[in-house]
Amino acid sequence: MEATQPDDEPAAEVPTGKAIRPLDANERRVLGVLIEKGKTTPDQYPLSLNALLTGCNQKSNRDPVMTLDEEQVIRAVRSLQETGGMAEVYGSGKIPRYRHLAYEWLAVGKEELAILGELLLRGEQTEGDLRGRASRMDEIPDLTSLRGHLDRLAARGLVVWLSPPGRGRMLTHGLLPEEKLEKVRRELGTTAAIKPASRSPADDDSVAPLRQRIAELEAEVADLRRRLGEPPG
Repeated sequence: MEATQPDDEPAAEVPTGKAIRPLDANERRVLGVLIEKGKTTPDQYPLSLNALLTGCNQKSNRDPVMTLDEEQVIRAVRSLQETGGMAEVYGSGKIPRYRHLAYEWLAVGKEELAILGELLLRGEQTEGDLRGRASRMDEIPDLTSLRGHLDRLAARGLVVWLSPPGRGRMLTHGLLPEEKLEKVRRELGTTAAIKPASRSPADDDSVAPLRQRIAELEAEVADLRRRLGEPPG
């Protein structure tokens, strides 16, 4: 198989046909690294297995810092390939390289993928911290722009709010297993109104319209506050 695309540009509406599912810790780290490196070091992307392993164990821009071995990374790679989140490709040499298919799998744009990539690498964080960190991948000029992206992601369960609107509002991504998300909520002493990506198609059919309406109402309220000159939240 030949490398289809060496950079981080999204493919033109090529769905993977795979359902979005929760990811374990190693899968989250591998996918986050591929997203990050595709955006920040495109000349070295797609990644060799060694480069992917190094990125997973990198000490900067990671929380928590992990020490994965090659076997653990390979297992995560294989499961992500089955899920539809990444692919193995070959360039001019015989060494396989790895690239994400997150644009197609998650059906998101460039800034939204930068947001999710940062959340995969660092976990829960405030809106302000997220904007600054995600902007190293794709520019997000201000919190208003960030919140527009977050509203769309939250409506699809790809972002989970961990605290009420206001200064220092906390959030995480919606690719966490349910038990991990509950642990995060307990540690923060919060409850989230929006759950992560649904595990059941039947649940998706009934809950998705409500999530969409909530996101629309929040956006309308935020717009009214801006027009009235009131502070957000």
